[in-house]
Amino acid sequence: MSRELIQHIRQFTELTDDQADFITASVSERKVLKKELLLTTGDICRVNYFVVSGCLRMFFTDEQGMERTIQFAIENWWMTDYTSKDRNVPSQYSIQAVEDSMVISLDNETSEKLFATVPAFETYFRKILQRAYAASLFRIGLLYSRSKEEMFFGFQLKYPEFVQRVPQYMLASLLGMTPEYLSELRKKTDSSVS
Repeated sequence: MSRELIQHIRQFTELTDDQADFITASVSERKVLKKELLLTTGDICRVNYFVVSGCLRMFFTDEQGMERTIQFAIENWWMTDYTSKDRNVPSQYSIQAVEDSMVISLDNETSEKLFATVPAFETYFRKILQRAYAASLFRIGLLYSRSKEEMFFGFQLKYPEFVQRVPQYMLASLLGMTPEYLSELRKKTDSSVS
């Protein structure tokens, strides 16, 4: 399973076979069942998860008891709560498997060891974090500049795999709309395709 991670790293930077073997030996793999929590609100996040297969989500529960999804991760994406992980403070979020998933776990100590030993690994993380930051800015821009309908259609165009795989109520939560309104938008899409 670690070969997926090595292939992903090699898309961003050069890696020798010895470095790849060292990374593979340093990380651990884990099967996660649908709805299983990898992080619970209030716990300190100590792990970064690379999705080999499946889908994860990060969410919080608001004052009304509603779950608010803020992020998804599918194959070749990473997920963690960096604020909790880096500052060693309780997380405001939970991380849950949306589907049965296979993840690679990378704890803080292992991360630091790999950064120090394999400079290409640090380069890889810098590049993926830059992409993640750009994606966050894109999403924030959508929230402020587009109607809910435009947000959905833009999201559907950019991330069609999520629209097909993720339960409607989770996608609605991510986009800041009700599941009923999202259902109406999907009907519009279906009728325009027919």
